Parts: sequence; C-alpha cells; structure tokens
Amino acid sequence: MPEISELSIAALTRVLEDFTRMHIRLPAGRRLSFTTLSVLHTLAGDGPKRLTELAGSEQVTQSAITQMVTKLEREGLVERHPDPSDGRAVLVQVTAAGAAIVDGRRAERVARLTDLADRLTEPERAAIALALPALARMVELHSAAIGDPPIERGDGEGDSGMDTPRDSARR
Repeated sequence: MPEISELSIAALTRVLEDFTRMHIRLPAGRRLSFTTLSVLHTLAGDGPKRLTELAGSEQVTQSAITQMVTKLEREGLVERHPDPSDGRAVLVQVTAAGAAIVDGRRAERVARLTDLADRLTEPERAAIALALPALARMVELHSAAIGDPPIERGDGEGDSGMDTPRDSARR
C-alpha cells in the first residue's frame, strides 16, 4: 500500500477532473446544460429553495438563476410556490418531470459505470472500493468547512445504488 507521502494531490486532482468530466457526459439522453442539470440535482436533493439560496448554491447571480428558473418552469421541470415562512418570497421545487430527468440520468450513469467497472481487473476494482471511504470523507470535510449539512448515505452494501437527497446536490 502506498505511503501517504506518495499521494500526489496534483495527480488526484487531474484524475478527479477527468472522471468528473466523463461522469457528467455519461448519460446520452436529453442534452441539458450543466447549470440546468445542477439546478435540477440541487432541488431534487435538497428540496425546495428560495431563489437567493439557489443562486448561492449554484454560484450564479440572482438574475441568472431567475432566468434559469423561468426557463425550467416553462419546460415543466420546476415550479414556484409561496414560501409559507415569508409571503413575499417564493420557493422553487423540482416537478415530477424534473425529478424523472435526475433519476433517469443517475440510472444511466450506474449502468454505464457498471459496464466500465466490469472491464477493470479485480485489483483495479478493489483499489476503487478501498478508495471510496477516503473520498467520501473528503466530501464530508469539505461540506463541514463550507457549512453544508452532513451528507447521509447508505453504506453501499446491498443498497439500491440510489442516492439520498443530499447526494443529488453533489452532481
């Protein structure tokens, strides 16, 4: 097993960037922009959000998120409702059609990643399995550092492969 001093953060960064790019492109169905998909995943994972919260989580301006939500609302992928805690504000939530896109993309990713994993050697699959807890811990540390609530997930053993709500927001 490699020593921790052998961990190249630059190499890890490059591999994660390449993997993320591949992961985003895996589903071949309906083509949507990254921002559109991120908004849908965030709302499907976190539940309804105010526009200001959504703009912050997506790291875009209030104007940009308002335009995006208006577009998604016209397409039937999100809807706005009055915020019960503040009548002047609205909450945006994903519709069944928007959630179906999120779920469909996730299912397609699982299928395509399964195919790729089946082409790996047993030691390569074992190495990935061993790395998962450390990568999950890095996500937890980052979430804590930026004030996000902890990500809840199953242990991965025998679960359905479907993510919990906070997982969706991370894609």
